[in-house]
Amino acid sequence: MVSRVRVWLNRTYAENVFFMDQLRRNPSDRAVEIHATHGDADSPVLAAADTAELEPEGLSPAGYVEYALAQCRRRGIDVFVPRLHQAAIVAHRAEFEAAGTALLAPPPEAVAVFQDKVIAYEAVQAVGVPVPPWFRVRDADELLAAVEELEAGGHRACFKPASGAGGVGFRMITRSPFSLTHLSGFPTPYVQLDLVLDALRRTDEPVDWLVMPRLEQPEVSVDCLTGPDSRVRLAIGRVKNGRRRGFTLQEQWLEPARLVAEGFGLHHLSNIQFRMFGGTPVLMDVNTRPAGGLHQLSLCGVNAPWLAVRLALGEDPGVVTPPFLGQDYTVVAGPRPLRPVSIPQQRTESEAPLLPAVPAPAQPGPVGTGAVLPL
Repeated sequence: MVSRVRVWLNRTYAENVFFMDQLRRNPSDRAVEIHATHGDADSPVLAAADTAELEPEGLSPAGYVEYALAQCRRRGIDVFVPRLHQAAIVAHRAEFEAAGTALLAPPPEAVAVFQDKVIAYEAVQAVGVPVPPWFRVRDADELLAAVEELEAGGHRACFKPASGAGGVGFRMITRSPFSLTHLSGFPTPYVQLDLVLDALRRTDEPVDWLVMPRLEQPEVSVDCLTGPDSRVRLAIGRVKNGRRRGFTLQEQWLEPARLVAEGFGLHHLSNIQFRMFGGTPVLMDVNTRPAGGLHQLSLCGVNAPWLAVRLALGEDPGVVTPPFLGQDYTVVAGPRPLRPVSIPQQRTESEAPLLPAVPAPAQPGPVGTGAVLPL
């Protein structure tokens, strides 16, 4: 009898409820038990897990590693998918392996490169991957100089933190003066240059921003599955063009993604994002973790989370080609069940086994954040 697999996701995005659903609906019909931890007691990820706990607050990265090792030992974790404190965790891979836990994450050298976008851009340029023009700024004078140079070239300037994930901190620069027109309709990512310069000159807090031209659509996020031999097993591009989404296997997107994934050893799951600059695809960002939209590859007949877990367990799936590319779709929000109380309920030793004889069923009813509908 094939043993069950125990997977842990630490403080992760709400969309990863679908990651968890796909693990349970794996094509191997293998029993999967999921443990989740989070800082928010009402995270849907906690509700979707078989067992769940609130994470302690205020831990240093080193303290969090000790907490994580204790979780793996106590919970018998086979595969750990770390998001929070990923860099600190992967630096202790040998200790997790000694505890019987495989890390579904790249090695520390790869994670370090892509923690800082400036270091990342310099590194990928060296292997032949195009990047947009960029400027690192830390004060008002540097910001103004960068914006003026970009505008002189006919570009609209934008900025984002040199380190960070997702769209947090992304803003587009405008020289239009602040007026009532900016208070009508919905908030936008546009900010007035004079207000930003004034804020920088008045603050004692350090900033570390990457200033670059506003890149054009489409945005293509290439989800890669890479083995410990640094060879890509799976690469599929998810195309975003306004509300419309789709998939691509065009080499103009996949070839540079493979260069990054293989050249820097982005083992297991990574997400490499591109946009257009002057008619050329250029690198926008690299995530050394599973993307929140990874589950959308199910529209192509691919269960990427399960392939990644198999790879982490040493069961190499080989090169995977999607059997088809799904039709264009859009993403909508919907309800997702939460636990009946805010503090996660835990099973006790006297109750039924943590996992039934068959994989737990998917959540019934409407799916939640990130559900996809065909167009």
